[in-house]
Amino acid sequence: MVTTPEPLPRLRLRVSAAAETSLRSGHPWLFADSIRDQNRPGSPGELAVVYDRRNRFLALGLFDPESPIRLRVLEAGKPRKLDAAWWQERLERACALRRPLFDDQTTGFRWLHGENDGWPGLVLDRYADTLVLKLYTLAWLPRLSHLLDLFRAQFRPARIVLRLSRNLQPAALQHFSRSDGDILVGPPLEGPVLFHESGLLFEADVIRGQKTGFFLDQRENRRRIESLARGRRVLNAFSFSGGFSLYAARGGAAAVTDLDISAHALEGARRNFALNQSHPLVSACAHHCVQADAFDWLSQNPSPRFDLVILDPPSLARREAERAGAIRAYQRLAALGIRALAPGGILLACSCSAHVSAPEFFQTIRRAAAQSGRPSLELGTATEPPDHPATFPEAHYLKAIFLHFEPPPPSEGPF
Repeated sequence: MVTTPEPLPRLRLRVSAAAETSLRSGHPWLFADSIRDQNRPGSPGELAVVYDRRNRFLALGLFDPESPIRLRVLEAGKPRKLDAAWWQERLERACALRRPLFDDQTTGFRWLHGENDGWPGLVLDRYADTLVLKLYTLAWLPRLSHLLDLFRAQFRPARIVLRLSRNLQPAALQHFSRSDGDILVGPPLEGPVLFHESGLLFEADVIRGQKTGFFLDQRENRRRIESLARGRRVLNAFSFSGGFSLYAARGGAAAVTDLDISAHALEGARRNFALNQSHPLVSACAHHCVQADAFDWLSQNPSPRFDLVILDPPSLARREAERAGAIRAYQRLAALGIRALAPGGILLACSCSAHVSAPEFFQTIRRAAAQSGRPSLELGTATEPPDHPATFPEAHYLKAIFLHFEPPPPSEGPF
């Protein structure tokens, strides 16, 4: 006689007093060292309920035994049944926020921004008719079929590509037979995906490229650079595939220089310029590529030669222990960028390091500007764009500051 195994009891967690306070305040993460009691071992993707010291419901979320973030919250405060209607409502809520933001001139943007849209540890980006699903926790992999059904019904994409955070890849391959770059829906890709941003055409390497294939979060800052670029000689340091440069060219820049240590990235920049040669200002702009370490190249080329310098390095602090060193590096980089500016030049300095706060970063760049001895005017600051909302402290990562370095006053004549 075959017996059916008894269903496992619901996974129940009890947590520290500090974690209770954090969850009540709306924080979406529960860390492993905050768990005080657990009724049984849990598996990736299992729903777990957190109770407080009085046995009252606190939160419901996705459990991940492999991650220091042991639970990612889906619901807090009051229990909800996570049925098909719940998932559809949550997806539609995020989509409704984005629809007014974009038209057919911009077909690359973020549909789902993780915890900030109620999809913790999950990002969904659109590149034309291709969706890229990036996961930061194993908890979503057992639910992959359900996710694909939801996304196919909502978006009707030509394909869906899976991208995995670096730390997930060995476990995902071993336990779930999934690899970074898997095409989950649709035909294979023979090259990059093409998409539009503000009417410009770009390519995205959605299979192997950084992030999900492109830096969608800098869109608003690229648009501002376009408005500042007319007649200027532009340096785009840490250029990746030349997004800032292409906007500057369309804005009427006299010349742009892409500086990056990666030959692959610079080839992408050349292809992006080639895709937009039908625009007269792009075709008229001189485009140069320099393969070098940006710190070294700026140190070795001290003579001012650029009217607009863009500094957009990769994260310089991937963990809290690196924060102080990152702040020093940002100040040194800003000083080098200012030194490369001709009189009347403009500096854009950016940071994507979540461990360096916006006030710390802005103060660091302002300090470098003051120490340069050159009068400057702050044109503004920026953080995350509207399709990358930030609803809890750790989600704030992107910072940008624009500074105009005033030209010297005209010398007085003899009269």
